[in-house]
Amino acid sequence: MTADATTVSFRTCPLCEATCGLEVTVRHGEVVRIRGDREDVFSHGYLCPKGSTLRQLHDDPDRLRAPRVRRDDGWHEVGWDEAFEEVERRLLPVIEAHGRDAVAIYQGNPGAHNLSLMLYGRHLVAALGTAYRYSASTVDQMPKQVAAGLMFGTAISVPVPDVDRTDHLLVLGADPFSSNGSLLTAPDLPGRLRALRARGGKLVVVDPRRSPTADEADEHVAVRPGTDALLLLGMLHTLFVEGLVDLGDVVDHVAGVEEIRRLADGFGPEVVAPDCGVDAATVRHLARELAAAPRAAVYGRIGTCTQEFGTMASWLVDVLNALTGNLDRVGGAMFPLPAGGSPNTEGAPLTGRGVRLGGARRTRVRGLPSVLGEFPVATLAEELDTPGPEGERLRALVTVAGNPVLSTQHSTRLDLALAGLDCVVSVDCYLNETTRHAHVILPPPSPLARSHFDVLLYRLAVRNVANWSPPTLEPDPGQPTEWEILLRLAAVAAGRGTRTDPHADDDALVAATVSRAVASPHSRITGRDAEEILGALSRSGRRGPDRMLDFLLRAGPWGDAFGTRPDGLTLDLLAAHPHGIDLGPLQPRVPDVLRTPSGKVELAPSELLADAERLRRALGRWAHDGPVLVGRRQLRSNNSWMHNLEVLVKGKERCTLQVHPDDAARWGLTPDGRARVTSRVGSVEAPVEVTDAIMAGVVSLPHGWGHDLPGTGLAVASKRPGVNSNVLTDDQVVDPLSGNGVLNGIPVTVGPA
Repeated sequence: MTADATTVSFRTCPLCEATCGLEVTVRHGEVVRIRGDREDVFSHGYLCPKGSTLRQLHDDPDRLRAPRVRRDDGWHEVGWDEAFEEVERRLLPVIEAHGRDAVAIYQGNPGAHNLSLMLYGRHLVAALGTAYRYSASTVDQMPKQVAAGLMFGTAISVPVPDVDRTDHLLVLGADPFSSNGSLLTAPDLPGRLRALRARGGKLVVVDPRRSPTADEADEHVAVRPGTDALLLLGMLHTLFVEGLVDLGDVVDHVAGVEEIRRLADGFGPEVVAPDCGVDAATVRHLARELAAAPRAAVYGRIGTCTQEFGTMASWLVDVLNALTGNLDRVGGAMFPLPAGGSPNTEGAPLTGRGVRLGGARRTRVRGLPSVLGEFPVATLAEELDTPGPEGERLRALVTVAGNPVLSTQHSTRLDLALAGLDCVVSVDCYLNETTRHAHVILPPPSPLARSHFDVLLYRLAVRNVANWSPPTLEPDPGQPTEWEILLRLAAVAAGRGTRTDPHADDDALVAATVSRAVASPHSRITGRDAEEILGALSRSGRRGPDRMLDFLLRAGPWGDAFGTRPDGLTLDLLAAHPHGIDLGPLQPRVPDVLRTPSGKVELAPSELLADAERLRRALGRWAHDGPVLVGRRQLRSNNSWMHNLEVLVKGKERCTLQVHPDDAARWGLTPDGRARVTSRVGSVEAPVEVTDAIMAGVVSLPHGWGHDLPGTGLAVASKRPGVNSNVLTDDQVVDPLSGNGVLNGIPVTVGPA
């Protein structure tokens, strides 16, 4: 391609879980237009406001393009070799003096949308060798992963609503018109929900706010924050009492129905109504309509996860799906069959270790257990700032694509704690509220300069599809790829020096992956010659995540198995189909999808039944609680990291405190004024937005704002900083089963600023 050529390329948007197709026009080496790809097999031209801003993100003058090292006199731009030498100089003495558990790693949400981070992040974690592993999962989704793991055998076996074929969708704690879907990959989810209603189906939204999704719904039920589990139990009680339980086609593969019957017996609609703020008749009505619908699904998301009983609520969502005959049913809650494979497509069906909670590794200060291999991020600050008897504490932190100073609980404490560390290394493209504490920042290439495939998100898709994107633009001169950055950083952490060859390490990783597959009796290439497989992979000339992806596709459930299924998927085939390949609608997968020790859907795991006693003891508490804080999603925001793009933040103030009119009058608040909101751990001031869209006794702030801290390099964001809602969230309160932070239902006091 010549420098002055005009080209049009197609790729998948990497900014959220919707995986929309993009048509990108490049002229004279610069992006001149991005719009929705009308031929994309999944999104059909749909694009939200964020997708078209990849050009602005690429061109953002604040986006880092070379490593930064912080010294006594400030930040210095350095070369890559010097940057890794500085990492070695700071990190290795911490490990040598205090051991590997003096280092922590935090992985942020963008890793779920990034092929390199998905496939190579684990090698950095292994090289660090620390128990102190944290991620955004314990901010917003770990309850669903724990519940799915206990019920179905793997943490990624999350049933997704078959929205394109359902007749009735019950949504709790989710606002897909703003979020585009979460743990639910579905481009143009608003359009799909409108299509549900247009064909005569019903959309019901349970939320303390009349969100944009609730505005479009047939019915909105306002529920008191934190009581979703009680509401769901009241519905289950109704199913049993009125003889509406019907397991459908999975009846022979489900265990625990009687245990659920006994549990629900103590949570009748009249019992739960005072706490939920939902009258008993409505609880019964919700259950009856769900059971009567020809095809129905229940979907619960971030509002059900980020609460004190998040794992309970996440579990009961799928108990309801099962007991109404809608689990693994067309139009119900189904399991995708992803092209790149998944833990529930590997190994022997109907058997597995399942998910085990309460591991031997525990945090030093509070003694909280690791869950699915990581500690609750709510414990990170105390592990940094609380020395033990011998002075032991975390002394170094590695962050990858994360901004925990804004996104995690009691963020003021974490911000202060980071300032005292011996070593902070960040893989990030911005000097933000977290990376301003770094000693070394290693910036990745632009999203337009890397290949893309949604390994994780297609495991949660409403339709089986596959779409690979090659890089649209060439990387900046000398810019390493993300996988090269991660492997060099892993080599430093492992004590192997700064000049290792990431390509040699990549060769070793691919060879080990192939060797495991041919040795596995349940692999689709079991018994094959490993050198033959490696040779087939090498003929394409690909390296890094693209070569690894080619292997995953070819050895996966839709793959060519390296020649034994000639019509199967390969990366070459995907490259020849730039708009993607449609593999068809979801199909029933029970029992083969199950990886529980019993080989059945475990409807009543003992851990969850035991936690129900905690919920029983809490009955009556919510009916007398004072005001509480909840968050809210916004279509033009993506957590904390896209507020530096003028096109997304311009216009009226969006970081407002939503307050019901009755509460505004009671607290002396006016629409033009400001309110002070105070919790146990902090206080913020925010502009008041008086609206009847919020439930009385509840106030709402969006998350991801608070760009007013000194020392960042975010020129646009700092002009519209908003306030950080996580100044108010309490790091001492977590959901005990999952370790997830409680970001909704925070007790607060509210008054004029």
